[in-house]
Amino acid sequence: MKHHNVIIIGAGAAGLMCAATAGYRGRDVLVLDHAKQAGKKILISGGGRCNFTNQKVEPSNFICRNPHFVKSALARYRSSDFIELVERHGIEYHERDHGQLFCNDSAKEIVAMLLTECEWAGAQVQLRTEIIDIARQDSGVFIINSSKGQYSCDSLVIATGGLSMPKLGATPFGYKVAEQFGLTLLPTHAGLVPFTWHSEQRARFEPLSGIAVPSTITAKDGTEFSEALLFTHRGLSGPAILQISNYWRAGETISINLLPHMDVAESLQHMTTQHPKQSLRNTLSQWLPKRLIEVLFDEALLNMALNQLVHAQRDQIVADLHQWQLLMNGTEGYRTAEVTLGGVDTDELSSKDMQSKKVPGLYFAGEVMDVSGWLGGFNFQWAWASGVAVGQSA
Repeated sequence: MKHHNVIIIGAGAAGLMCAATAGYRGRDVLVLDHAKQAGKKILISGGGRCNFTNQKVEPSNFICRNPHFVKSALARYRSSDFIELVERHGIEYHERDHGQLFCNDSAKEIVAMLLTECEWAGAQVQLRTEIIDIARQDSGVFIINSSKGQYSCDSLVIATGGLSMPKLGATPFGYKVAEQFGLTLLPTHAGLVPFTWHSEQRARFEPLSGIAVPSTITAKDGTEFSEALLFTHRGLSGPAILQISNYWRAGETISINLLPHMDVAESLQHMTTQHPKQSLRNTLSQWLPKRLIEVLFDEALLNMALNQLVHAQRDQIVADLHQWQLLMNGTEGYRTAEVTLGGVDTDELSSKDMQSKKVPGLYFAGEVMDVSGWLGGFNFQWAWASGVAVGQSA
């Protein structure tokens, strides 16, 4: 049985970052993963260009039952530290809206960089290895039985991610290990995920598929995001929807402001004064796609001239455009979700090194914990920061 100082289960963003960090400390590191390829989720992220971090990372960009938990790791490994690493490897990148950073060429460059770092640090990455079971001896040494034999280690790091995108190999393995060692799990559900229509909504809104509009979307708890909203065959998507999905619970409505950058009541009044005979259809079509207007409003109303509208009708139009209330059927679930909300309860982990308070030598890194970031590179930054925090200690 081969003994290592550190065994990391999971060759994703957090696992590889942790491996390189621990390896540079002179630790004997082995990374095990059941996949045929390292960093599969990295490779498909950002449309294949990997939104690897964000220029402006704050603890408030993360969802965790203990909001203070993320502060230490994020402060010790900032986005500027990862940008420096990317630049050292000669990877060219660009900035998009809201401080998001993407590779100019391909996400493969980020995976290659991480594997190169592991190689330079002397950390071994072994793929196509199924973990059969894990045990911990009284001495504190962990024994791992795998499809490629038995291994032992002093520090065991679980960096297996969440349940998002099972096609890429996501499994509940990390949660099962946490449960095996007596740690508490918080309920998990899909995050950064599109919404789906109820059947009667689908018949009405499906013709709008492909339309995108700027919007401000508000969840029941008051959280709001101002970004693009996209109509799809199945429901609603786009950055604003993915962001708000992290704060939405089944059975709750969302409120959509379709014209966040204008005052509809004021604009309607102005247009009525300037063009009293103009139809409501022609007026609203200057502000929003005609197809959307025709689905949202009754045809008889749209055919009315502005000066024919009574106060109650005007008020309703304003409400429908600024506070459109929608009760969605649900989400597309883990199949398309970018993250998993919930997971290993952070109250049971050290915020300094992500080590279990109950089981010395057992660490968690990345998405397996109850930490989820907003859309825009924040989940990767958590992977890098938590990976480094574990790697500096394990």
